[in-house]
Amino acid sequence: MKPAELIMLGSGYALAIRNYNACFTLRTESGCLLVDAGGGNGILRQLQQAEIAPEHLNEMFVTHAHTDHLLGALWVLRLIGHSMQQGKYSGTFRVRGCDRTIRILDRIGRMTLPRRVQALMGERIELIEMGDGETFDCAGLRIQCFDTGSTKEKQYGFRAQLPDGQHLVCLGDEPYRDRNRSYVVGADWLIHEAFCLERDRGRFHPEDKGHGTVRDAARTATHLGVRNLILYHTEEERPERRKEEYSAEAATEFSGGIYVPDDLEHLLLHDK
Repeated sequence: MKPAELIMLGSGYALAIRNYNACFTLRTESGCLLVDAGGGNGILRQLQQAEIAPEHLNEMFVTHAHTDHLLGALWVLRLIGHSMQQGKYSGTFRVRGCDRTIRILDRIGRMTLPRRVQALMGERIELIEMGDGETFDCAGLRIQCFDTGSTKEKQYGFRAQLPDGQHLVCLGDEPYRDRNRSYVVGADWLIHEAFCLERDRGRFHPEDKGHGTVRDAARTATHLGVRNLILYHTEEERPERRKEEYSAEAATEFSGGIYVPDDLEHLLLHDK
């Protein structure tokens, strides 16, 4: 069995210019799940450069309705709809998220998407509201959603069981909260936002944006017995040094595997 693969389509925060907004895919031998889609039609370029054709996407999970996560989803719906009309996409494409996220996506989609794509919504394109703690299966993954407890915008993270039995947790772009301990504790892989280095906290004030630092994320990973930490949703002031500096700071608080992927970087989720 080949290990699941994470492809970081975008690693940046909302106002990123050098990097695309935070989003990624989880790909297995059974298919591909897209998680968030960034803030615009740049998602089409990212998918193309990652060599992910629309017909390779099984489903999409949207963590929340902020523009840098939601608006790219409209372009994905347009892309999928076009592929369906060309006869290239077979079956149903499903988009999942919390009730508020799905309702906003549906409303904007029905106001802005071409009529031929709108006609597919509710038929071959399904927008599905998920409940807190609810599970679904996609691309060989068993996924359980959970409310992150965001004070900014209702947001869902998830815990995914990979085909080889490992568990991967994504907290969206929110720092960890104790209410979600049962979902995160002991995870093999934790995808955690890290807006900036601890030394830059005074300049970026991540807490004012509902974010944290690399040190915060690393301490969480250690506290919860996580094996591997993946950092994303970062500032981009020193992109050529980000991987080195973020990894070094995380290593002062966490002894497991540390990954700071660049845009379009592939990460095999090996069970080491």
